Amino acid sequence: MNQTVHRLAKLAVVIAFCVIILGAWVRLSHAGLGCPDWPGCYGQLTWPEAAQEIESANQAFPDRPFEAGKAWREMVHRYLAGTLMLLVFAIAWKSWRDPHTTRRFKLMAMALVILIIFQALLGMWTVTLKLKPIIVMAHLLGGLTSFSLLLWLMFNSRWRNLDKPSIAVRRMRGPIITAIIILSIQIALGGWTSANYAALACPDVPMCMGQWLPETNFPEAFVLWREIGVNYEGGVLDHPSRVAIHLTHRVGAIVTFLVLLTLALRLFKIPKLRAGGQLLMLLVITQFTLGVLNVVLFLPLVNAVAHNAGAALLLATLLGLLNKTSSRAV
Repeated sequence: MNQTVHRLAKLAVVIAFCVIILGAWVRLSHAGLGCPDWPGCYGQLTWPEAAQEIESANQAFPDRPFEAGKAWREMVHRYLAGTLMLLVFAIAWKSWRDPHTTRRFKLMAMALVILIIFQALLGMWTVTLKLKPIIVMAHLLGGLTSFSLLLWLMFNSRWRNLDKPSIAVRRMRGPIITAIIILSIQIALGGWTSANYAALACPDVPMCMGQWLPETNFPEAFVLWREIGVNYEGGVLDHPSRVAIHLTHRVGAIVTFLVLLTLALRLFKIPKLRAGGQLLMLLVITQFTLGVLNVVLFLPLVNAVAHNAGAALLLATLLGLLNKTSSRAV
């Protein structure tokens, strides 16, 4: 395999992780509409700085007064995402030019190109549809899917030892895949919670507003597609609906914690996977703690962003473990 592809994939993994973290920071600091247009910002390639530019921006978007702090955060996120897109194009181009690249790898690289283009469209729709929850959640999941595919390309573009792993290692493939699916569902629930501003719907732990069974509105909470033209910044759901979302995410967190913790304990018994199991246990305990602190401390920005980073690191750890169970593992 072309080592240039491997180096590009490693760099892309790092940048994809940074894009995810920066995107969380933008979203959680309420800067998602810091630039009300796309791909520029108030009609500029960067963002308004001079007094005349700011005045023109405010005249062009009277319903969205310019806020420098939000605008530059949003544009830096877009620049970094654009850099990631160029890297993905480079990986695909290099892959197709290398005669030693497998057909499966080439197809995966092209799939990533299609995904990253769709991810850019989701970024545009996030702005043009004014933080529509389903789009915001899809944008988060698209970013993590891109991150996952880049990890797969990175794993499969390096030199490999084709020795088959032991039976004990191969048997863990199913439980790891199950854990990835459960974690992905929980991440989606987290994205839905954030997109609907439901993170603080229950301000106490373990009860919710001092009750074990508070008023909820599940049918309204999980309506995926709502009308176009509404500004969803700050959320539009009533409190019982947000409570329903929050409690679902909270129950999902407990299930995910138990599944991943059980998996980590099983991995301890297998020498080749023991280090990964130890890392998984550390991350899942940290992630669960960050989730509790989000509620107890009323969603401090640093903690909330770290919670998003923890989800990405958990996913990366599980994918790394899955790679080790394959007969193609290093």
